[in-house]
Amino acid sequence: MAEKDKTNALKARLPRGLVDRHAGAIKAADRMLATIRGVYELYGFEPVETPLIEYTDSLGKFLPDQDRPNEGVFSFQDDDEQWLSLRYDLTAPLARYVAENYDQLPKPYRSYRNGWVFRNEKPGPGRFRQFMQFDADTVGAASPAADAEMCMMMADTIEALGISRGDYVIRVNNRKVLDGVMEAIGLSGAEHAGTRLTVLRAIDKLDKFGPEGVQLLLGAGRKDESGDFTKGAGLDDAGVATVMKYVAAQSSVGNEATVESIRQNIEMGPSGVEGLNELDQIAVITTAAGYADRIKIDPSVVRGLEYYTGPVFEAELLFETVNEKGEPARFGSVGGGGRYDGLVGRFRNEAVPATGFSIGVSRLMAALTALGKISAEAEVGPVVVTIFDRDRVGEYQKMVKDLRDAGIRAELYLGGSGPKAQLKYADKRNSPCVVIQGGDEKAKGVIQVKDLVLGKQMSTEITDNAVWREARPAQVEVPEADLVAAVREILARQAG
Repeated sequence: MAEKDKTNALKARLPRGLVDRHAGAIKAADRMLATIRGVYELYGFEPVETPLIEYTDSLGKFLPDQDRPNEGVFSFQDDDEQWLSLRYDLTAPLARYVAENYDQLPKPYRSYRNGWVFRNEKPGPGRFRQFMQFDADTVGAASPAADAEMCMMMADTIEALGISRGDYVIRVNNRKVLDGVMEAIGLSGAEHAGTRLTVLRAIDKLDKFGPEGVQLLLGAGRKDESGDFTKGAGLDDAGVATVMKYVAAQSSVGNEATVESIRQNIEMGPSGVEGLNELDQIAVITTAAGYADRIKIDPSVVRGLEYYTGPVFEAELLFETVNEKGEPARFGSVGGGGRYDGLVGRFRNEAVPATGFSIGVSRLMAALTALGKISAEAEVGPVVVTIFDRDRVGEYQKMVKDLRDAGIRAELYLGGSGPKAQLKYADKRNSPCVVIQGGDEKAKGVIQVKDLVLGKQMSTEITDNAVWREARPAQVEVPEADLVAAVREILARQAG
């Protein structure tokens, strides 16, 4: 027979910016999501699920244009020539859902959802085209109390996942205050929208470049170590000084002191005064509830998306770990959000207040793994019942059913290999033990149960094959009726 031609075999390859997840990672994520879900439901939030695909114009800012219909999002046209897109985040689909079901939903509407989101961006280290988010939102509540509750729930979620108080902080600011500072330096109006965005991006680089780097980005620009030049916002000296004074206005005494410091020392327009009053209310509420040590007002918090209209918040991890190069590093932000009063209103002829936050599941999972709070390693697999006599498959399947009826994970080996390969299969499945019954055992009415965990341990301690065969320390012979009891004993011993 001619050998199969392999020259035209399809190459198996994963697209850039995407990852495959194995069983251990999936189960670890499920446990983490269950913990997050428990906190959200404790606060009275209910689940809702929206589809992965939306009409592209529902996604707001990220609309396709004639030249680049996939700008920012993965988009396509249906047979009606309507543009559809994979969702970019979970907030814009929620806004569409609330607007479409507005009269039937209770107001305020408190909901949570988790799922995959997609970014049509250049992939790189830590930047993926598909990743998971877990959001919570309150729609229909204009009070800063709703924003304060989001911050408190974020803090409680992080602690429920095992991160200690002092190892994280919830940082809070208000876009209105930032807008007020812009007004004071002459950057109000649509004609200055681009400059305002450049200023916000500069402030957002404070942790990365420090005050000196931000000051350069607010002015003419900054040259990095490689010689690449980033053009700045072009503010004059007075404008740069005002912004830098605002960014440094955080007080070490407490949130109320930070608000008062901004009020007394920073010049700002009317929207800034309104935003400052909202920050003051958040400070009062969170302090009264006992969260002042982990919810901090920080003027340097910006948040990236343009649809934020008021308070913005960010969950930051403070503990140090090491990166791939062995250098000290921090995980930094693992979630954030803010108020987006204009997003639902795009679908209705009325203003609809809304606030919420999103947890980056993959990033937070990496942090919890580094802390040893969760493990993505393969878990204990099922008990494997091996097949020695092919004409007795029904009897072997009955053993499997007896184990399953007792609540023990079990499977029948369904491959075509012999005994040695079956044991190797069980080892790859991370099985705690295997069940063996050949013709001799059947004649005697007994079953062999091999403890694979103890077997691995003993194999490192016993080097003489004769001693090993004589002792057989990891294998027991029991009557057929005692199979479940014998397996339970082995599982209990391994758990202990």
